[in-house]
Amino acid sequence: MFSVVFPGQGSQTVGMSHDFYTKYELFKKTFKEADEILNFKISKLILEGPKEDLDKTENTQPAIFLVSYCIFNLLKEKNEEIFTNAKYFAGHSLGEYTALTCSGSLDFSDTLKILKKRGNAMQSAVPSGSGGMLAILNSTYETIYNILEDNKKDFECYIANDNSNSQIVVSGFLESIDKLSHYLKSLKIKNLRIPVSSPFHCKLMNKATKLMEKEIKKLNFNDPKIPIVTNVTANTAQNSLDYSELMIKQIEHRVRWRESIQFMAKNNVNKFIEIGPGKVLSNLIKRIDTNFETLNINSIDHLEEFKL
Repeated sequence: MFSVVFPGQGSQTVGMSHDFYTKYELFKKTFKEADEILNFKISKLILEGPKEDLDKTENTQPAIFLVSYCIFNLLKEKNEEIFTNAKYFAGHSLGEYTALTCSGSLDFSDTLKILKKRGNAMQSAVPSGSGGMLAILNSTYETIYNILEDNKKDFECYIANDNSNSQIVVSGFLESIDKLSHYLKSLKIKNLRIPVSSPFHCKLMNKATKLMEKEIKKLNFNDPKIPIVTNVTANTAQNSLDYSELMIKQIEHRVRWRESIQFMAKNNVNKFIEIGPGKVLSNLIKRIDTNFETLNINSIDHLEEFKL
């Protein structure tokens, strides 16, 4: 059995999907529609940059969603089984909105608008440049959790992403992030700063939660045609009414990606198809279990070679 997964922030590059846009009318039509919905040329930003504008969270989130959504629909046109036979959909952070939209739970226009607002709220939740994120390699969730608990007085940091058996991402204010980094290096635990200016998926995003709560509650969530494994629970929701609360909680809650993949594996999924720019999720999934089969659909070659 297979599941479809959608990437989150960090997978963006200037020119992503340019080959699709040049060849397929579906891309041109959907990009034009997105420009009109957002009232600015997100299509030009995706295809031409500049990078510093594409990397702004308020732009990155709708941009990655738009590219992933278009590739999914193109693949669905060519192979309906990608939709009808998938066991689950899942997405990493903003990718969960892509999963909800591609499953029929959210409206395309509503998702574009909410991600623009979400990106802006998350970017402005703390003063610009005051927060950051640290990727910690070759260490487990339990190890990092205990380090943070034991050293609360010295640095206040929070686990933001439990990505794989060997990658944990931590958020916090820069002073705490720097102290944690030095401490981990003293323990010979490899770590590196992620090039973001805000501490996502932790309680420092509380301002963003308050801003987004009303907006998310306005959304109309339908029952997804494919079950969604959510970031907050690493499980499926019981009904469409749950998604509103889950997407509000998701802003401050850690992304339980490792557990989400393990949940799907326990339910007979052994193949994961990543749809969207980059191959971040495929790499993480392989680190969770090298026996999993992964496929990326992020170029025309991938699309034309695709077989279930």
